[in-house]
Amino acid sequence: MLLDTASLYFRAYFGVPESVKAPDGTPVNAVRGLLDFIARLVQDHHPDDLVACMDADWRPQWRVELIPSYKAHRVAEEAGDGRADVDTEMVPDTLSPQVPVIESVLDAVGIARIGAAGYEADDVIGTLAGRAAGPVDIVTGDRDLYQLVDDRRGVRVLYPVKGVGTLQTVDEAVLREKYGVDGAGYADLALLRGDPSDGLPGVPGVGEKTAAKLLAAHGDLAGILAAVDDPASGLTPAQRKRLDGARSYLAVAPKVVRVASDVPLPPCEAALPSAPRDPRALEELSERWGLGSSLQRLLAALSH
Repeated sequence: MLLDTASLYFRAYFGVPESVKAPDGTPVNAVRGLLDFIARLVQDHHPDDLVACMDADWRPQWRVELIPSYKAHRVAEEAGDGRADVDTEMVPDTLSPQVPVIESVLDAVGIARIGAAGYEADDVIGTLAGRAAGPVDIVTGDRDLYQLVDDRRGVRVLYPVKGVGTLQTVDEAVLREKYGVDGAGYADLALLRGDPSDGLPGVPGVGEKTAAKLLAAHGDLAGILAAVDDPASGLTPAQRKRLDGARSYLAVAPKVVRVASDVPLPPCEAALPSAPRDPRALEELSERWGLGSSLQRLLAALSH
């Protein structure tokens, strides 16, 4: 089981009231919400291995160099001068201080936590999913990872519909029914239609349905681009003009949209622990941050 950790703690933050606080009054809603999420996932799915995948770089420079608008609207502005700080993502003021607490608690519990300099959590997930010898469940609220779904290898996405108590299992049948593509085709669909939440412009005039029809007719992005040069391909004059005008974007978009599968990762012990790695540190963290029943639920799930 591979967790898109930031996706889950953002959901926890917005799903658990800020009135959930540490003894000193600091909000810990994201911390406790994430612990409850992981406890429920372990209890319901019994993974052998579990890795909390982290964003060491939420907006890698190599992606920005290819598409400068990539996640640009999420960049926080430095106070006073209005200049964007490319290293800082807009994160709610009361969430940022909770992230180091989450990391410390995961480490003390003994849940593997991996990030890689210059890469997003998605890339870590893509690399680990590609290396896995057996089935993989990817837990994320980010549809970008649908591109990794692969029935043959047993890779599926568990997409939280409401908390993590209600998860939609996304396999190739679900993708074909909803989007008309399989996992391998989802990245091409995404880059053609664009994604405002990631600052991806897409091809003007090509929405999700048109993108799905183009892929159904021509197979993949390379097939669509070949069709632009073929008068007998069946493309309308408007489609041909739009696609031809977007060639420079389509030349770089695949590298930006497709998750990396070759990230250099540090070694880690991914086996799910049955008992805390550092009980003393965990006890101190629990008292300091008032983790109470959320931590107990996680430890109970791990021990069964």
